[in-house]
Amino acid sequence: MDSRPARVALLEQLEAEGVRYMFGNPGTVEQGFLDELRSFPSIQYILALQEATAVGMADGHARATRTPAVLQLHSGVGLGNGIGMLYQAMRGHAPIVTLVGEAGLRYAGLDAQMAADLVGMAEPVTKWATRVLDPDSTLRVLRRAFKVAGTPPYGPVLVVLPADVMDAGTREAVVPVSYPDTRSLPAPDTVARAAALLAGARRPLIVAGDGVHFAAAQAELARLAEVWGADVYGADWAEVNLSTQHPSYAGQLGHMFGEQSRRVTGAADGVLIVGTYALPEVFPALYDVFAEGTPVVHVDLDTDAIAKNFPVDLGIVADPKATLGLLADALHGEMGEARRTEAAERLRVRAAERADALAGARERDLADGEAQSVPTAAFARELARQLPPEALLFDEALTASPTLFRHLPPTVPGQWMQTRGGSLGVGLPGALGAQLAHPDRTVVGFTGDGGSMYTFQALWTAARYGLPTKFVICNNGSYRLLEDNIEEYWRETGIPAHAQPGMFDLSHPPIDFTGLARSLGVAAVRVEKPGQAEGAVAQALAHHGPFLVDLVTAKGKG
Repeated sequence: MDSRPARVALLEQLEAEGVRYMFGNPGTVEQGFLDELRSFPSIQYILALQEATAVGMADGHARATRTPAVLQLHSGVGLGNGIGMLYQAMRGHAPIVTLVGEAGLRYAGLDAQMAADLVGMAEPVTKWATRVLDPDSTLRVLRRAFKVAGTPPYGPVLVVLPADVMDAGTREAVVPVSYPDTRSLPAPDTVARAAALLAGARRPLIVAGDGVHFAAAQAELARLAEVWGADVYGADWAEVNLSTQHPSYAGQLGHMFGEQSRRVTGAADGVLIVGTYALPEVFPALYDVFAEGTPVVHVDLDTDAIAKNFPVDLGIVADPKATLGLLADALHGEMGEARRTEAAERLRVRAAERADALAGARERDLADGEAQSVPTAAFARELARQLPPEALLFDEALTASPTLFRHLPPTVPGQWMQTRGGSLGVGLPGALGAQLAHPDRTVVGFTGDGGSMYTFQALWTAARYGLPTKFVICNNGSYRLLEDNIEEYWRETGIPAHAQPGMFDLSHPPIDFTGLARSLGVAAVRVEKPGQAEGAVAQALAHHGPFLVDLVTAKGKG
């Protein structure tokens, strides 16, 4: 192959991989390969006004496609701006290939302006980080980056591109990335042992996470839960791993406090963990997570997840889809007719109880005193009524999520994604990334008033590229999640309840979200009363471009 600059070879490799978008915010040290994009019209640069927004868009696109997204960040300052959102992507196993420029190897000893240890900065928030040191290894390193990002457990990677290396010539050929096939099967005796450990449970529990989604194992999880008569709780659950309307779906374990999770896990007499680890709270329980003598089986392709924090009786490194199917068959035989009948009855009773509880909660959402003045439930009901069936929802509504998604239940894989990782701001750009992945679908991104202000610039990007994404700001005039969490902290530590800290309040001065949206080229409307919900939803869905709804979710706020 003829020699050409490594910066050109880099784009040839991206083009060969079918990359359609590069999300980023440009800088001087990347200008060489960014300038070459004019010769690669199949790759569109999606401009963000701040790096966190670019990372959020790449995160949403990677999640919506389950293939590596390409992200460009600018040297130390740009990478620094994106670190928090890269942490979000790492915690959520989003496959992102991050390209970061630097001035050049020749300047490494000069402590030049913007110089930084980019690999060192990125290592805590990536699956792999490296630096290209020779032009003839540019494509080799890039292909490895795609392979690492796109192999379970997925995650972001980073490749530093020194400008002088990119300007040098290379004869390296473009060849396809080699992705390993991870659909491994457990040995028959391993499946039999797992079934023998679990078959006798009268209070069976499945703790599932997004590894189920990545393996497309939703149907297998549902069947196993039905055979075993098990409750299914989510942990690190931000995809539709099981329909929330399935009889076994019991909710989410505590995201914040391990003591809340332990009330569920400690009551089980047989536990299966799949597609997550035990347990990913902010303040985890340190001991007695499972009752003494309770058998615990863990299935995952991520060897690090198995027995990460607590011992298990059997860890199985295998494809969740195949393994759950085999285990369901084995449990069906091991349990015998009497226990299968008992499991079916247990599931029937639980399903009826949950259906009654959900119906009651929906009625209370619309009937209680606050609902008469706050439009949250009315808006959710109208959105559910008017949305097309293929709509995709990106949920960063946080404290408003329970009310909203009682009326918009996540049931179909790929049609609902939730924030994960703990950093605010992914709701708006994440929805844009999902929209670019599915341009013909209606995409609605939910966020809070606090979270939106991390990445509100994303609306400018939506307007610039004419994306029809709909945005909903759940406006309660505060960091409501922090208010809820500190009240739990007071209860756990015996501190008497008192006034909330002032820095949690966002109501003074009030933020004009509709005015902000219009200044960025996005049409907007404010919904303050339940009677305004129907018209606002109809207006948003009929609008051909991006549209924002400022939804008041707390009386007297915003």
